[in-house]
Amino acid sequence: MNRIARGLVAGACMGIMAVGTVLADVKTEEKAHVKFEGMLGRMANMFGGKAAREGIVSRVAVKGDRKMMVGGRYGQLIDLAEEKIYDIDFEKKSYKVTTFEEMRRRFREAQEQAKKRQSERPDQANGRPGEGGREYEIDADTKETGAKKALNGHDTRQVVTTVTVREKGKTLEQSGGMVVSMDSWVAPTIASMKEMQGFQVRYGQKLAAGPATGASAEQMAAALGMFPMLTDALVRVNKEAAKVDGTPIATTLTVQSVKSAQETAAAENEEESDGGGGLGGMLARKMMKKKKADPDAPKDRATVMTTTHEVLSVSTSVTPDDVTIPADFKDKS
Repeated sequence: MNRIARGLVAGACMGIMAVGTVLADVKTEEKAHVKFEGMLGRMANMFGGKAAREGIVSRVAVKGDRKMMVGGRYGQLIDLAEEKIYDIDFEKKSYKVTTFEEMRRRFREAQEQAKKRQSERPDQANGRPGEGGREYEIDADTKETGAKKALNGHDTRQVVTTVTVREKGKTLEQSGGMVVSMDSWVAPTIASMKEMQGFQVRYGQKLAAGPATGASAEQMAAALGMFPMLTDALVRVNKEAAKVDGTPIATTLTVQSVKSAQETAAAENEEESDGGGGLGGMLARKMMKKKKADPDAPKDRATVMTTTHEVLSVSTSVTPDDVTIPADFKDKS
């Protein structure tokens, strides 16, 4: 499993559910999965393997400035004090080291490349808020649905947060934009989990690469290159999540791109004319097939990415060995 697979699965929701930090050790078993759609999805499936497609169950331990994530044969140790990431292969008894500065550089380069690719594709320009210098506004709404269920030993309640990004002075339908929704099942506050969440905040601040960089620098940079407003949308989701009383046990985060009324009308015209020839015609016909398969699907929305995260168990028994690479492992950097 390569870095993309581990980054996508192990840290896709980094910072999304973050709140304040307390000094406590914590160990959890978690299941996480991220699914990118379109080109990003094809890249994830191609290079990420089974873990990127289906998710992975990991054992996660935080002690001070160190966090160890282990899933099957592979693991990752993050050291905030050293500003280093250790990717571990337990079968080969080896590891590779990447500095935070190297990760920051990779993120900048990948984002620049994504933006360049977008600028070279004028047929993909959509004039959505945040693109082309347009100002945008962010609306947020958090609701308690009243639904409750027992989950992994906890009594939880459902909380849904919706964040909308649209062009200033226009409705979402008029300008297009982005909608980020977070559906969480929240238990009464688990004090030790604040350390896990606080670690993610500090990690994001150290990388200076946005609240969702755990989904791998390359993948998130590409997503941000295509959707510049995504960073601010995720930051706002993070702020709204921090206001919710309790600890999320299971969370599904969905990011959707929304076409403007003009774009939707143009797409419908292409469908009616069967799309014509060339690449545009092929894409139009593909859209027609999807529409027939799901006629109730919104015409103006497309899912960009979906992440799921579930806390299976929580413990406060953490030893130094839980966050240490075995002494006989070799550095293969």
